[in-house]
Amino acid sequence: MTSKIYNANAKDYLLIQSLLESANLPLDGVNEHLRNFILLKKGDLLIGTVGLEVYGDKALLRSLAVTKSFRGSGYGRQLYQAIIAKCRPQQICEIYLLTETAEDFFAKLGFEKISRDSADVKVKESIEFRSACPETATCMRLKL
Repeated sequence: MTSKIYNANAKDYLLIQSLLESANLPLDGVNEHLRNFILLKKGDLLIGTVGLEVYGDKALLRSLAVTKSFRGSGYGRQLYQAIIAKCRPQQICEIYLLTETAEDFFAKLGFEKISRDSADVKVKESIEFRSACPETATCMRLKL
């Protein structure tokens, strides 16, 4: 059975919640930005998810998570490529993220480490920046 990418909808929230909790990722703001989340599934089995919070022509990439038994199989990269494809029609020119565990993964995808203070003003107003992610999280940026 091949994997497929789906746009998330309200009925997917509990699946996303379960995966993010198992990956120790914050849930704050997920429901408000659910329309910009995607899922990777094999049949009914959730393999992974990733989302965007869009702020004009800037976005915050968040909640990239792959089910533990599928990690290391390229699914994270597949999810990343799918979410980047969603950026182009929305004319997003910069993507930011905060990470505590995946700095090397994102660096290989072209993200550069930046100071939290130099992130876009609107992105910094997100719940992720304000409270969901600790101050110790690495801030990264990708220019599209």
